[in-house]
Amino acid sequence: MKTQIWIAVSIHVLVAIARKRLGLEKSLYQILQIFSITSLEKVPILQVFEAFDSQSELLDNSNQLILFGL
Repeated sequence: MKTQIWIAVSIHVLVAIARKRLGLEKSLYQILQIFSITSLEKVPILQVFEAFDSQSELLDNSNQLILFGL
């Protein structure tokens, strides 16, 4: 259990450092989503984020279902 916690903290810190150094405006959650989608691709990080900037699929919630009609 301790190992999983330390890995999660380490990943969070590494993503925060990468976000600051690359000057990304996306949230840590969005960056982690993009990394999970492109983790096995051999593409430079900045090119990955430029590709997702041109697409609005991550931010488009028009297909989101409404719970209880609220």
